[in-house]
Amino acid sequence: MTLDTVFTGYADPALHSQGLFIDGQWLAGGGIPVIDPSTGDVLAEVADASVADAMRAVDAAEKAAAGWRRTPARQRSEILRRWFTLMTEHAEELALLISLENGKALPDARGEVGYAAEFFRWYAEEATRIPGEFRPTPSGSHNILVDHEPIGISVLITPWNFPAAMATRKIGPALAAGCTVILKPASETPLTAYAMARLGAKAGVPAGVVNVLTTSNPGPVTNAMLADPRVRKLSFTGSTGVGRTLLAEAAKTVVSCSMELGGNAPFLVFDDADLDAALDGAMVAKMRNAGEACTAANRFYVQSGIHDAFVAGLSKRMAAMKVGPGYDPATQCGPMITTRAVDKIDRLVADAKARGARATTGGEAIPGSGYYYPPTVLENVPVDADLAHEEIFGPIAPVYRFETEEEAIRLANQTEYGLAAYVYSRDLTRAIRVGRGIETGMVGINRGLMSDPAAPFGGVKQSGLGREGGVHGILEFMEAKYFAVEF
Repeated sequence: MTLDTVFTGYADPALHSQGLFIDGQWLAGGGIPVIDPSTGDVLAEVADASVADAMRAVDAAEKAAAGWRRTPARQRSEILRRWFTLMTEHAEELALLISLENGKALPDARGEVGYAAEFFRWYAEEATRIPGEFRPTPSGSHNILVDHEPIGISVLITPWNFPAAMATRKIGPALAAGCTVILKPASETPLTAYAMARLGAKAGVPAGVVNVLTTSNPGPVTNAMLADPRVRKLSFTGSTGVGRTLLAEAAKTVVSCSMELGGNAPFLVFDDADLDAALDGAMVAKMRNAGEACTAANRFYVQSGIHDAFVAGLSKRMAAMKVGPGYDPATQCGPMITTRAVDKIDRLVADAKARGARATTGGEAIPGSGYYYPPTVLENVPVDADLAHEEIFGPIAPVYRFETEEEAIRLANQTEYGLAAYVYSRDLTRAIRVGRGIETGMVGINRGLMSDPAAPFGGVKQSGLGREGGVHGILEFMEAKYFAVEF
């Protein structure tokens, strides 16, 4: 596949760089270059929103809010369903677009598009099942009626690593609940968000219900929206550090917040695990999106009896992966998102090696154009290495040895994060016991992939607040209203 064949239809960056999308209109303007991480070349330029542009988006969301709130649930459902259908019809083009601006390998990009579309299908169904409650009080003095109402205008901030899925995981429940939204995608990967907006308009989303803006000045732009009393919800996916800053800003106007923040997922393999299954799961949990995922396995704790075989098997599989441009069909591991990302990975690996770790494969940045780092396995990693405590966000698998179940749980919990964990054991009772002992919001048992639109996604500790997906996701965009009823 050549770039000439990639730049077609919805995969053409020029189609999605025509300006901000506000009130159903494209507002022209350039200023933010979008880089192909496979080459370092500029793909396109997107508009750079000012604070005034952000206020225009809030105005548009307010103007559309009353009508969208009154729109029957079935009608909202049908619009989301059409959006799902359009994403499915344009799946290959969207996958190519993601590979171009994000760098992820085409199989991963295709998987993301399918996963992203499912949020529209799931919330198309949930829109018609918003719960309510009616019951008498225990004293019998009156009746309790509980309704759920849309929380209001919602600001959605999404990261670069899953530009389609992180958007649909927020837009789907917000629209199903009856909220209007302003989406601010990462400036590294904005083209996918604008492509989604174009499909949403085609699906029948009314003007102003979904607005999209990109900016090189996210702090002032976001703060201005959060300071506006019309904005009542912030849903953010990104780093814990930025999340803390946004929480402090949202507190000034008591804006409801959902936060999906960083991760440092442990991957536990016990002696009785099926080795091949554990290796299969490790490759999925570590190498999906080249490790640039908050749920990526960050620390591999392997019991002594199976440790050497696991390291040998993982090293062989990682060494065999084809590294190259994401849009090349042969690629299995694409580039990192920026040179800064490569530098961080290089620093973490160098620190681990300086402390006694040994690279069984990889371990050195790949020179030349593009932002590449090879799949790497490190053994004999000390638990005080920097990469044991920081989110790696790259194709690095550090392996640690443990002896007992209690030690494994203790090591797994030695982090401020608590998003995801993985446990491999043929003893299901033990696997669930260990899973319960790990301080985390999600646990994969004998499975390297846990994300599903029908399941609640989120973490504990410094990994966030609230849940996305499942029946929980729509309630994040609603307020419970209690009526005391006398009759």
